[in-house]
Amino acid sequence: MRRADRLFQIVQILRNKRLITARDLAERLEVSECTIYRDIQDLSLSGVPVEGEAGVGYHLRYSLDIPPIIFNADELESLVVAIRMLKVWGGSELGSSAQSVLDKVQAVIPQELREHIDDSKLFALRFGDRKDIDVTLDTCRSAIETVQVFMEREKNG
Repeated sequence: MRRADRLFQIVQILRNKRLITARDLAERLEVSECTIYRDIQDLSLSGVPVEGEAGVGYHLRYSLDIPPIIFNADELESLVVAIRMLKVWGGSELGSSAQSVLDKVQAVIPQELREHIDDSKLFALRFGDRKDIDVTLDTCRSAIETVQVFMEREKNG
């Protein structure tokens, strides 16, 4: 991975607003902790509002606006395959939402990557024609959301 890509990835990870250690960043990005310490220092010196310290963890001091995400070909293919799986196995609501995500991504990526979407040879197959599965999955998702809302209300009194 190029250094610029790694720095961008670090900022993306830190945008989650969770404290993350250099060790976790190093494992995730497959580099040494020393590399992460140097990268964090360089990001700080370039004006990225990184806060934290070695051994404790890092996070962004405040929200940071960065340019739109640019996918590489492998990332894009993983997104396409995941969307194809959701369309087949995720119920009609998630399938529809997944297609909407793909439509939005296709609208903003460069032409050569748009062509890469159509070239993906990985597909998700549904075995048997069970339209009731979509309804069941949608009902299960709705029930889980309802229970979560109920539990949260009970917890907060």
